[in-house]
Amino acid sequence: MIKTLFTGVALLLIVYTSDACTRVVYKGPENTILTGRSMDFSIPIPANLWVFPRGMTRNGAVGQSSIEWTSQYASVTTSSWDIATSDGMNEAGLVANLLWLVQSEYPDFEKDGDVKGLSVSLWAQYALDNFSTVAEAVEAFRKEDFAVVTDYIPGTDKYTTVHLSLSDASGDNAILEYINGQLAIHHDPSYTVMTNDPTFEEQLAIKKYWDNIPGKIFLPGTNNAADRFVRASFYINSVTQTDNTRVATAAVFSVIRNTSVPYGFSIEGFPNLSTTRWRAVADQKNKVYYFESALSPNVIWIDLKKLLASNLETTHSLNLSKEQVYSGEVNADLKATEPFKFQGLN
Repeated sequence: MIKTLFTGVALLLIVYTSDACTRVVYKGPENTILTGRSMDFSIPIPANLWVFPRGMTRNGAVGQSSIEWTSQYASVTTSSWDIATSDGMNEAGLVANLLWLVQSEYPDFEKDGDVKGLSVSLWAQYALDNFSTVAEAVEAFRKEDFAVVTDYIPGTDKYTTVHLSLSDASGDNAILEYINGQLAIHHDPSYTVMTNDPTFEEQLAIKKYWDNIPGKIFLPGTNNAADRFVRASFYINSVTQTDNTRVATAAVFSVIRNTSVPYGFSIEGFPNLSTTRWRAVADQKNKVYYFESALSPNVIWIDLKKLLASNLETTHSLNLSKEQVYSGEVNADLKATEPFKFQGLN
């Protein structure tokens, strides 16, 4: 049986969790919707950019009980170690983000048993492959036709515990979490901010408290998740609201940078404090995916709409694992590549 195991020490360290990401959704005039996030991790987490075409045949990577599907939508994604999709946007403007959540506890799952399964490495990709809107995804996930199955990150003692955020081109939002083995779905267009911990229900309670304290007077400034949630919630609604894509993208990046952790930052006695490894902003109106590595001086982007106009039929990738430096639009730098193998159960 496969399930999340918690120790007293892990629970005590929730507010200092090692994998501290932030996600925000910007809603400007003229349907200007952008989703930005940071990836914070306590160890290096190599990221590459991938573009997947429609019509890809996939399975859940958990043995004979894996679910199977064919992708309906092309997508641009960021991988982690080339074993999982951590972030991405599809051609319909649906965005999926995986963030760490220590409290996650997934359903029991027996390999090759009667219950269908999906590896957590494919959770975000499954959403990008199959749905065009948040409402459509929520309706499908509520049926619980399969169990999300997790395991340790290969070569580490880190048991993968994440929650999934979804946003679409209309500005709708949903947060999906597994708590005590049960799927909790929080669905509302107003859910524009998410951090890694605590659970989203508790994050909303924190926001309600801070709504009574004017952000222009005082904002909490530490790197813990609750403080980042408050700062992101205030700033994403306080920055310039515009349909100028360049300005809106800069605004979202500025909020994500404000809630990031300086590179290489550490405090004695807190070995799990995370550094921000990369940031991404998805322009859901124009279908452009921006990416910024903490080790690169430049922001780069992939214009998915242009790729689709050129009849995208094969998987392409941009290798960033050796700290390669690119600048601006990188469509021309993408290379036809065999798809990576998603991590599952052996």
